[in-house]
Amino acid sequence: MRKLAIGVAALAVVAALVFLATTLWRASSSLKNAAARVAQEGLVSFRAIPLDRPLPTGFESISTPAQFRDATLFQGRFYLCGPPGLLAYDLNGSLAARYRPGLELPPAPLVAMASGIGSGKTEPQLWIATAGEGLIAFDGRKFTQIRPDDQSSRSLTAVLPLSSGRVLLGAGKRGVLVWDGQSLARYHSALNDLQVTALAGAEADLWVGTMDRGVFRWHAGQLDHFAEPEGVPDPRILSIAVDGGAAYAGTALGVAEFRDGRFTRVLAGGFFAKALLVKGATLVIGTLDEGVLDVPLTVQKPRIRNTADESNLDGVERLFALEGKTYALARGGLFEQSPKSGEFTKVLEMPGAVLADGNIAALAADRTGRLWVGYFDRGLDILEPGFTLAKHVENEHVFCVNRIVHSNDGGLSAIGTANGLVLIDASGRQQQVLGRPEGLIANQVTDVLLRGDSGSPSITVATPAGITTIDASGTTSLYAFHGLVNNHVYALAASGTRLLAGTLGGLSILDSGVVSASFTTANSGLKHNWITSIVAVGSDWFIGTYGAGVLKFDSTGRWSTFADWKAPVVINPNAMLVTDGAVYAGTLGQGLAIFNRATGRWVFHTSGLPSLNVTALAAGNGYLYAGADNGLVRVSERELAGQ
Repeated sequence: MRKLAIGVAALAVVAALVFLATTLWRASSSLKNAAARVAQEGLVSFRAIPLDRPLPTGFESISTPAQFRDATLFQGRFYLCGPPGLLAYDLNGSLAARYRPGLELPPAPLVAMASGIGSGKTEPQLWIATAGEGLIAFDGRKFTQIRPDDQSSRSLTAVLPLSSGRVLLGAGKRGVLVWDGQSLARYHSALNDLQVTALAGAEADLWVGTMDRGVFRWHAGQLDHFAEPEGVPDPRILSIAVDGGAAYAGTALGVAEFRDGRFTRVLAGGFFAKALLVKGATLVIGTLDEGVLDVPLTVQKPRIRNTADESNLDGVERLFALEGKTYALARGGLFEQSPKSGEFTKVLEMPGAVLADGNIAALAADRTGRLWVGYFDRGLDILEPGFTLAKHVENEHVFCVNRIVHSNDGGLSAIGTANGLVLIDASGRQQQVLGRPEGLIANQVTDVLLRGDSGSPSITVATPAGITTIDASGTTSLYAFHGLVNNHVYALAASGTRLLAGTLGGLSILDSGVVSASFTTANSGLKHNWITSIVAVGSDWFIGTYGAGVLKFDSTGRWSTFADWKAPVVINPNAMLVTDGAVYAGTLGQGLAIFNRATGRWVFHTSGLPSLNVTALAAGNGYLYAGADNGLVRVSERELAGQ
């Protein structure tokens, strides 16, 4: 019995040990699985795309101003990046190479860059952040794009290579991402919801600037936050510089200084601190329009010294020190500071441009072969054939251009702007401005119909308050009171006495000036109420929407969709065009949509475009002109049809 009892006890102990071991194994396995799930949840799916592909044929860029955002020295050359692309200069100042968005590079503006040795690499690489197409790695010979599948994670604002080989990325509204050479992930959940504008510091002590929440410091697993209540002069951080135990955050109202992680004071109060550089006991500040400032750091109330004439050096984007020299990247070029006088001298000249700006809002080709280019906030350019000469028109009315149309005989052009309807003659001279005092229902003009010749035109304008028609009989307006489905009208189209008005709330049909029918998602096959563009295609109408792509509306009043449109797609306001062979639609973020009228199929085209946000279209002499928020290109319609 004693042996039996001992045996039973031994078995019990063994069973207990087995149970304990099993429990511990399961717990450990659960913890590992949980950790794996957490890690997996932090991963960002992406594609690594080699950019050594053949260039798209037939695309020609029309030069826009060289507005660069960052500069650095890499492999013995100066590299400058910005919306026009990446430029490489030899140290003697000659342009050695140029890489353009949509051609050698992805179709997006470049916003920031830095060099550093990546994980698993032995030589430095150039890391380039884009506004819409993720991260680009350049080894001096070839480019590789790291493109997140999530669209919101592609819009980067800052890049910071770390000594560990990892690269931190400011991802706009998606916080901070980290690239380790193999995977892309959220850096830490505490930083996920930040709208990042700047990154500085090191892995053990990271400073993060934000759009509207001040500055954050991540260190030793702790997140510190500094905003206006803690002394930061403005919640929008423009720049950050770190030097040992000190950090500086530039804002539009001065620079916040931090010592050992504590806010200490505001430097250069009232100055727009776009760029910062610490040089020993001096803080160098690049401003928007007041040159470069030197601020001594060793005195409690430092006196500011301006080391650059503001007429010579304004719009400073970056300050950096290379091989003992100080450089400033500004609106006019790259400048080097004299160590003796402190003055800045231009060492790299920006390439010239025919266009006044790169943010295109409206396009129209006239009978003489000229191209009219309207900008979101820079007025209007009239380009002569050949595109070597442009006449620029910009004033209090011709500023924010929404629409450009020409009369049948080419003698009159109507420019719809945010400040009224501007009439311009064939020579480009302003003839008249029409607004509310002259009978328009509102000053802001979103679309224009111009029918007839310049001697007796009939003009119909769309506004946020309704529609106004101006003809020989006078001026008349109508809005929701008269049956219009919504007052905010974005797009107009006409056939005979029938007028189609696309609004924020649906589509209205007007026959002889009277609303005869209205269509919304509630009473028809319309898939989205916000109508942005309308074009006639034979006896049908193609209707662009803000979210449902393009739909067809036929002469019987029936709506139908296209099988080629899958995900929600935004058609930009009045960014649609019809030619004999195709219908073109400019989208927000998905490039150029092309409908082949012979096959009845849509395709999406992205290569060759300076941006995937196509905002305006025009055609003439066999060419298609595509304007975007990052430039303007022209391509032969024949070439485009063959791609």
